[in-house]
Amino acid sequence: MHITRGSDAESFDLPGVYFTSLAAPRLGSDQICAWRLTVEAGLDHAQAHTLDRDEVFVVIAGRVRLTPDGAEIEAGDAAIVPAGSLIQLANPTDEPAVLHVAVQVGFTATLADGTIVGTPPWAGGANWAEFFRD
Repeated sequence: MHITRGSDAESFDLPGVYFTSLAAPRLGSDQICAWRLTVEAGLDHAQAHTLDRDEVFVVIAGRVRLTPDGAEIEAGDAAIVPAGSLIQLANPTDEPAVLHVAVQVGFTATLADGTIVGTPPWAGGANWAEFFRD
């Protein structure tokens, strides 16, 4: 068994979002990636993307919207975004939101414009922060 201590977990920042790696191949998980996601208040993320695998979002605190015209989900809710569906994270509130996210190892992300960005570093892939610059 591998334990990832929150105080020792690797973190990554993109504009308006903060990722903390909890499970990935380098953290002892061969099949599942998981991370804590903190979303700043008022975020309306400009970079829409899709994944080639289903992605599960569980809201721990606050409220978010996962798709441009989607319903808001709040603390205690879980949402499964099917592979190929557009994801465009937003936090329409004045408080940060905290989620746990899980997806199968080896997924590939693609931006709405068709740019393939691969697997992000919080899930064991390369650094792709350059794609999310303003």
